[in-house]
Amino acid sequence: MSDSSIPQLLLVEPETILADLTAFRLELLGYGIETVSEGGQAKDRLRRGRFDLMIVDTKLPEGDGIEWLTELRLETKAEDLPVLMFSLDPSLETVRRAFLAGAQDYLVTPFDPTVLETKVQILLSTSGGLMAV
Repeated sequence: MSDSSIPQLLLVEPETILADLTAFRLELLGYGIETVSEGGQAKDRLRRGRFDLMIVDTKLPEGDGIEWLTELRLETKAEDLPVLMFSLDPSLETVRRAFLAGAQDYLVTPFDPTVLETKVQILLSTSGGLMAV
């Protein structure tokens, strides 16, 4: 990872177009971003480096992203790594499951880029992460 004063984000998104658009938007805002397509890769990256925020899709190649987050929370606490959950599913039940699994926020895809920006800034500021300039 690069400059430690730049917030580092890990994006776990199997859909290439969504991953590319999200990463591009966040890079434009001044964040350092690393993208992986599956949970196993994300766990490997988390073991090797520190991230200020993780964005995870509810649908991962290995299955349910919410269940994956539940397992991850056994190793990584919310105060150490806030999570924004991406999903095509706007149902209250899925949102509830994501929060119970340890997500701090939820964003229905496709999304308005300014909403993504706001949610990321809020999560970084409340977790003690640094704000992008």
